[in-house]
Amino acid sequence: MLYLGVALLLYLAVMVGWILWHLLNATAPRMLAHDQNRLRGMGITFSEIQEKDSYTLAHTIEDGIERIVYTPKVRKHETPILMAHGMWHGAWCWQPWQEILAERGWESVAYSLPGHGKSPIQRSLTTCTLGYYLAFVRDEINRLPRKPVLMGHSMGGALSQWALRFVETNLPAIVLVAPWVSHSSMADWPALLKIMAGDPFGIALMFVTWNAGPWVRTPEAAATKLLSQDAVVSPEDLQRQLVDESALVIFQHNPPFWKPAENVKVPMLLLAGEKDAVLSMESLRKSAAHYKADFMIVPGAGHNLMMEKTYLQTADQIDTWFTEKQIA
Repeated sequence: MLYLGVALLLYLAVMVGWILWHLLNATAPRMLAHDQNRLRGMGITFSEIQEKDSYTLAHTIEDGIERIVYTPKVRKHETPILMAHGMWHGAWCWQPWQEILAERGWESVAYSLPGHGKSPIQRSLTTCTLGYYLAFVRDEINRLPRKPVLMGHSMGGALSQWALRFVETNLPAIVLVAPWVSHSSMADWPALLKIMAGDPFGIALMFVTWNAGPWVRTPEAAATKLLSQDAVVSPEDLQRQLVDESALVIFQHNPPFWKPAENVKVPMLLLAGEKDAVLSMESLRKSAAHYKADFMIVPGAGHNLMMEKTYLQTADQIDTWFTEKQIA
């Protein structure tokens, strides 16, 4: 037993050192100081355009980054919407809202981070961090001809908050869709304890492999965390498209590696699903209060708000909010 205890302590010490080394070397300033895209210069490796009644859908992989762009044929707004996906997801997850917003006259650009969707892996996912991903958010903002509305889901909501602090403080608006909470991803104890109690095996696998993929390893596991029973996407269809994810991203959205921007002036909307299994309403409400964001709870919805039966009404509410905030 003594040897087992010593071995366990050594393992924990090594793991803590490994985490700290990676996170301290992946701060936002350090990552933003250099181009993180190793595939830049490859150009377009995939391109497909579909003409629909009210919009054009362009699907490309260029310089290693997948993008799905919906451009309305009758464009009512000049400001584009840039969509940042969450853990395990890719650009594909925004399709329901992209279609609706295009019909309302909005151009939207959904992109996939490296190793997500159809974007090729550029580094081991287990060593990816929010600081690393942030460099790609910056690139997507900068490549657009005009500052976009930034819309982020879950981890993409965390990246939107990081972008607000480290990249661009003067965006037209930010929409946080079931985002990681403002101050610490591990401070939402009610939700965290619920996840740990509901899937201790997935948690254990994550700490052994430093891959958060085990959290969504089966259709049932994915649906329990991400969907309500009324979702318009089946657990099988959802889980089939999910990919592995670094566990480091969860640790980096916590002090001392992270603190949110203060005195935010950018108009913000925070959307919460009433039946979200991975976030608590109390913590999301506090996050909205910190950012002085408008707070909207979607009745009956789970974590993936764009895949719930209320997706149409929620997209219309976002469109209405844009109008109220005079986003041109």
